[in-house]
Amino acid sequence: MKSVFLNKILTSLILIFLFTGVYAHTNDSTIVVKRTYKTAFTKTAPVIDGLLNDDCWNLVEWTSDFTQSQPVENKPPSQQTAFKILYDNDNIYMFVRCYDTVPDKISKIMSRRDNFSGDMIFVEFDSHFDKQTDFLFSASASGAKSDAAMSDDGQNEDDNWNPVWYMKTSVDDKGWCAEMKIPLSQLRFDKSSTQTWGLQVTRSIYRLQERSQWQYIPKGSPGVIHLFGELYGIDNIKPKPQIELMPYTVARTERFQKIEGDPFNTGKFSKLSAGLDGKIGLSNNFTLDFTINPDFGQVEADPSEVNLTAFESYFSEKRPFFIEGQNIYQFMPDQTIVIHNMYSDNLFYSRRIGRYPQYYPSVGDGAHVKMPESTTILGAMKLSGKTKKGLSVGILESLTSREDALIDSSGYRRKETVEPLTNYFVGRVQQDFNKGQTILGAMFTSVNRDIKSANLDFLHKSAYTAGIDFQHNWKERTWYLAGNAEFSDVKGSTRSITETQTSSARYYQRPDAKYLSVDSTLTSLPGYGGTVKFGKSSKKRLQFETCVIVRSPGLEFNDIGYMRYSDVIYQGNWMAYYLRNPFWIFNNFYLNTNYWMYFNFSGTLLSRNYNTNFNAQFKNKWQINGQFNRQSENISTTLLRGGPSIIMPGNQSFSLNLNTDHSKKLSFNLGNYHGTGDALSNRSHEYWAGIYYRPTNSVSISFEPDYSIQNTELQYVSTIGSGTDLTYLFGKLDQKTLYFTFRVNYTINPELSIEYYGQPFISAGKYSAFKKITQTDANTFKERFYNFTPAELMYDQSSSTYNVNDGGTYSFGNPDFNFRQFRSNLVVRWEYLPGSTLYLVWSQGRTSTDTNGMFTYGNDMKDLFRIVPHNIFLIKFSYWFAL
Repeated sequence: MKSVFLNKILTSLILIFLFTGVYAHTNDSTIVVKRTYKTAFTKTAPVIDGLLNDDCWNLVEWTSDFTQSQPVENKPPSQQTAFKILYDNDNIYMFVRCYDTVPDKISKIMSRRDNFSGDMIFVEFDSHFDKQTDFLFSASASGAKSDAAMSDDGQNEDDNWNPVWYMKTSVDDKGWCAEMKIPLSQLRFDKSSTQTWGLQVTRSIYRLQERSQWQYIPKGSPGVIHLFGELYGIDNIKPKPQIELMPYTVARTERFQKIEGDPFNTGKFSKLSAGLDGKIGLSNNFTLDFTINPDFGQVEADPSEVNLTAFESYFSEKRPFFIEGQNIYQFMPDQTIVIHNMYSDNLFYSRRIGRYPQYYPSVGDGAHVKMPESTTILGAMKLSGKTKKGLSVGILESLTSREDALIDSSGYRRKETVEPLTNYFVGRVQQDFNKGQTILGAMFTSVNRDIKSANLDFLHKSAYTAGIDFQHNWKERTWYLAGNAEFSDVKGSTRSITETQTSSARYYQRPDAKYLSVDSTLTSLPGYGGTVKFGKSSKKRLQFETCVIVRSPGLEFNDIGYMRYSDVIYQGNWMAYYLRNPFWIFNNFYLNTNYWMYFNFSGTLLSRNYNTNFNAQFKNKWQINGQFNRQSENISTTLLRGGPSIIMPGNQSFSLNLNTDHSKKLSFNLGNYHGTGDALSNRSHEYWAGIYYRPTNSVSISFEPDYSIQNTELQYVSTIGSGTDLTYLFGKLDQKTLYFTFRVNYTINPELSIEYYGQPFISAGKYSAFKKITQTDANTFKERFYNFTPAELMYDQSSSTYNVNDGGTYSFGNPDFNFRQFRSNLVVRWEYLPGSTLYLVWSQGRTSTDTNGMFTYGNDMKDLFRIVPHNIFLIKFSYWFAL
């Protein structure tokens, strides 16, 4: 039955290929001519006002003749664009004229920096001329700025790079104009007397979702920066020294529920702090960024969730110091196109720095504990840059303080260390050869902890990782071979290494893992891993990739990185079919299929997986995407959390998502997901939507609800017993989750904005049909566990405990849960001078829990907003200046 179903799927894919092949056409044979522009030196700087009224602009000629790249490529654009470029000893100047035959329809959406919305012009300078990196500056018709540092031949975008530059726009009966001044101190270039830079200018017309380029680059090209046009005529400029300092001060006050008898929960708290951020240009190619006593109070809170797995949740980095320039520090050992469950893994996960303390004191009844909110970052620095010969270097060093919890027992107070003094180090180098066609890199990380308290000996004393990676491209970068290898070594007490061996990433204690064993005498644990991938990436219709990933059981980089799984051998294959030009009812169409397998280091096949997904845009600018997944009967080595592997039924799922034209004032998206397990092992459904409304160019409102239902026959509850006499308890879980994400943004002007974010989150889980695992490799699913009868299982409501008498006697707590949380942020941001900012922040949090497991949205929401909130009010004032 399953093979018949899969055959139908494959037949449908073949029909789609044949059908789309009839309607589609490509321009693969188009010969692309490299464009050039010659600039000139000006003795008189233009006034940056968005108006072409300075005589100096007559020193250079206009260049135009843009080529449409979206939705139709290599065709004339619907509107013409032209620009001029000047320079002097300190700045690059640019004037762009965006003609529009319907100027009333120019989209002048007002947004804060880096929102990339409305009619826009994008200017990119490859000032290194390494054909791998560039600096992007963008102006919207409303006068809003955006900027980014691009790397990896345009594949990686860092829009957290915020240089200081100047821009003004104007609108007239011919269209709109943008005038820019970009200080040379914000760019990186060599000391040559005659400069050649890569140059690209792109225009976006929002209402048409049309893009046109000065230097035409075919869709699907394997990288873009190496295909840029060229800028000539820059002579005798010198790299500018760069010393930028930004001191800041923060006033913070908190109001929360007062708890009688708890000396630490008095209902209020206030704090005044200060710090310093800085940027120093050590040479024309290298920059040192540093921060002392940083504060990130303006950063939006993480989304709420209920994690019932044995694995740590992954949250993205949001702190400005760590996200700016983060691409150079990335070493993602399993970064492939093929689908797998290790995408988030990285040798460097910056949220380890300044984390919540990893130890919580054990105290008796009546004692109160005051825990630090996070580990204090005493200071951090980043050194980054790229030499003329293509050597990229990134070094990050950070020191976090020892943190103590304050414990009060009937008036007697003591301190207990909950996090040791810790040093974090990351070093990354990459060497380009042949203008980036071949790249060789290496990375090294270290964590060293000053552990002086016995209660912290579960932490590693030190942790080191090292990795090497390479990529080679050929035949105009359409074919590639890439790979990496990584090695880890953690050291510490016998307790810490034993806990590492028995952690969820590897579970050495599994009784059926004969190739593994727990050695409680070890004080270090080494590991290794690697990836090799080979593929084709081009502007043609068909692309593919095949890869192999290996991770030894001992591989561990969670001290400074993020990793969920080791003991994995993975093989995956991916094939994609692109139709990039309009045909029939579509503007574009994309279809791909994946097939991958997991093994462990014993050679046991754990699972086979299939995926097919598509993405298409209609000619009315609506978009649709969806996917189908199938996993065969599989072996889980983690479900019993250190117990034996268990055979799990296969499962399948599909999802579908529809988006309307987002350039309209009112737009929507609707989506759903449905998954089912064989043998009725699980069932899940999720429904989501989004309403996006822009009543004026300055205001945007969004409302995104999400509702999910999860029914799982085998949800882990507890492990009872000790040694080899263990009982693994599970239950059937019925979980419902509902949350809303609400945002309102009001951008008064590009420098002054008000943003609000709010998310109420409610989740409830009810357990039933409690059972114990009996035979993990039985022929049928239901033979692998035993359901307790009513006579064997009794619930004691007074203690919220289940008592089991099935020949043995034991008990476990009621696992039912209700989790309610509300998080919100209101941020007023005013860039009162270039680079200098004033933040006014109000954050509110409400959290409550219960154990009835019943989902009643109305009552849950009422209970949530009856909770006394925890309010944080913050004022942050920073002042930027350059020396």
